[in-house]
Amino acid sequence: MSGAALQTIPGFDRIGEENAFAVLARAAALAAEGREIINLGIGQPDFATPEHIVEAAVKALRDGHHGYTPAAGLPDLREAVAADLWRRHGAQVDPGHVLVVPGGKVTMFAAILMFGAPGVEILYPDPGFPIYRSMIEFTGARPIPVPVREENGFAVSADEILGLITPRTRLLILNSPANPCGGVTPRDEVARLVAGLDAHPQVAVLSDEIYDRILYDGEEHASLLGYPEIRDRLIVLNGWSKTYAMTGWRLGYGVWPAELIDKARKLAVNCWSCVNAPAQYAAIAALDGPQEAVAAMVAEFDARRQIIAAGLNALPGVSCSVPKGAFYAFANISATGWKAKPLATALLEQAGVATVGGPDFGTLGEGFIRLSYAARRDQIAVALERMAAFLARSA
Repeated sequence: MSGAALQTIPGFDRIGEENAFAVLARAAALAAEGREIINLGIGQPDFATPEHIVEAAVKALRDGHHGYTPAAGLPDLREAVAADLWRRHGAQVDPGHVLVVPGGKVTMFAAILMFGAPGVEILYPDPGFPIYRSMIEFTGARPIPVPVREENGFAVSADEILGLITPRTRLLILNSPANPCGGVTPRDEVARLVAGLDAHPQVAVLSDEIYDRILYDGEEHASLLGYPEIRDRLIVLNGWSKTYAMTGWRLGYGVWPAELIDKARKLAVNCWSCVNAPAQYAAIAALDGPQEAVAAMVAEFDARRQIIAAGLNALPGVSCSVPKGAFYAFANISATGWKAKPLATALLEQAGVATVGGPDFGTLGEGFIRLSYAARRDQIAVALERMAAFLARSA
């Protein structure tokens, strides 16, 4: 062997990861040692996929749907997506502009890859889903954080976003309801942003709407699909993972503008060919079938939300805004005297509670930890008891 170092392109030295999976792996390792770990780190519904969806996939297998499908997805599935968006948002979507992908991340990967390059700026929410920044840096583009502030209910500010746009800006990433903070950007703020974007026609928009059905207290989701004036530069990310408890099925979709859909389809051909056929039949059943399971899951998330918010606010040095959407609590721990990541590590190693430190979601995440309440009520209650005991010991 020569011992010569392999030379990859610089982008691979910049690529990051989603630390929630590292926390998941460490929690699993501790559990394998016999530790009783409560995992409030990973953003994954703890419910089973509804039975009629599972049966649709089983039927597809038994009916012989074992081969390739069109790269963009089954025509019936793309039509089902368009029909669902019309029912829920009154948004008319051409099924030909829908691209079915193996997980929601794929849409953001494709969009950032299309617009990211050295010399370009991409705006993204901070704190926000960590893959946004990771992929921006991979392309060589300059990541420009859009502050997501606790005092603003963890919603973004249209004026702040518009003030960050420069002639070098090529893509704006939005996320509402939001991970990790649980914020929901109000409709009037979205409308003000869309109006302001008229002065910046070079800026494409990626709207991550994966949590669009997980809302509380009468909050409404203002889909960017409802604004015809930006449809020619809008990419919408959505999917089945969160709404239908289908994280392991790896199913998502993007709605692309006419100018970009064929570019996205060619990426599919070059990368993943197509999404597996039985999963696509399950996805049709999810959209076209009964929705009672979705309502039941959201109602249970709501009950857990109230338990975790009240419990966190009762902990010494901790405060927590009540989330408006998704299934995450972003707790302010700045008064505990701990930095966020050391606290998250100590809670896992010493108290057996898995959380994720706020800095894993961006530089503005310091002083916060994220807790997923996609766990049973009794587990949440025990986790809060353990956290209270740990904070009392470490005071």
